[in-house]
Amino acid sequence: MDRKLFLKKGLGLAGIAAVAPVMLRSKNIPDTSAKTLGKNRNVLVCTVTNSETEGPFPTITPANYVRTNIIGDRTGVAFTMNIYIMNTNANCNAYQGVFVDVWHCDKDGNYSQYGGTGMQPTNYTAYNFLRGRQTTNAAGMVTFTSIFPGWYNGRATHIHIHVYKADGTSLLVTQIAFPEGNTSSNAVYNVNVNGTSYGYTKGMNGYTYNANDNVFSDGTSNEMSVVTGSLSGGYTLTHTIYVAGSSALAALEVSENSFKVEQNYPNPFRGETVFPITLKSSSKVSIELYDLSGKKITTVINGQKLSSGLQKITLSGNQLQPGMYMAKIYIENSSGSFHEMMKILVE
Repeated sequence: MDRKLFLKKGLGLAGIAAVAPVMLRSKNIPDTSAKTLGKNRNVLVCTVTNSETEGPFPTITPANYVRTNIIGDRTGVAFTMNIYIMNTNANCNAYQGVFVDVWHCDKDGNYSQYGGTGMQPTNYTAYNFLRGRQTTNAAGMVTFTSIFPGWYNGRATHIHIHVYKADGTSLLVTQIAFPEGNTSSNAVYNVNVNGTSYGYTKGMNGYTYNANDNVFSDGTSNEMSVVTGSLSGGYTLTHTIYVAGSSALAALEVSENSFKVEQNYPNPFRGETVFPITLKSSSKVSIELYDLSGKKITTVINGQKLSSGLQKITLSGNQLQPGMYMAKIYIENSSGSFHEMMKILVE
């Protein structure tokens, strides 16, 4: 394991392929993770999601709205968004550590932070409902709690998305489309026709369908979401967005001259396991453990400054339930700040 895929802080993180519990590395990578190395192998092919306009109502100061619940004072049908970000420059793996901004209209078709104009007569310039920002977890996922969006003239039901690197560099502006149908099994139809008790009073008369929408009329193949649920129980949207993020090899050349991290051993383990890290200069080291949902379980070592040479950091697994976990390793030294994820298995 002489070369590893480390990502410099602020560049995001290539996700872990769902295979054996090993660390990402630039040699002997499974076939589904060979794309960035240019190997002649069968690899996963994915393309960047369509770029779309921000529209006239983008979030003015998105960094101020880091939150999961974006409902504010709005009412409507309960709605959850599970959005996954994948990196086409890292073998289409999960992209951890990037910002995802969302915004959409309320049940009446109005946006917060705007209004009092011909485009939106109702003045909501002093409000900030239905806007939020989250950072992707190890699965590349963000989750928002909201209400089911309404619609307005000229547009089908939709959600706006802006994805940024951690340093603020824009990666993609896009929109999410909703499936259509004319029966109660379709969420858009059911909410707008049968959701009067929740305040949805427009119905579908005058609704603009995706084929006639000025954003989606060129197709929605990579912008179409999956929506499940019911009026009474609420709806859940699931959608994957692909962005052209940082190449894992860009940070590799820097990191491999600064330190070396190898897979923990033993792995699988029950009692204790060791993380071997060889530092070529004094560095701050942190190791955190997460479950596969992205929930932090424990901190193994927290920003401790370690001297150059081989360091063996021990984790006791006696209190851990059997299963797969993600160990996130941070290293900070004169060359920069880096992090990496590796899979570990508790018996």
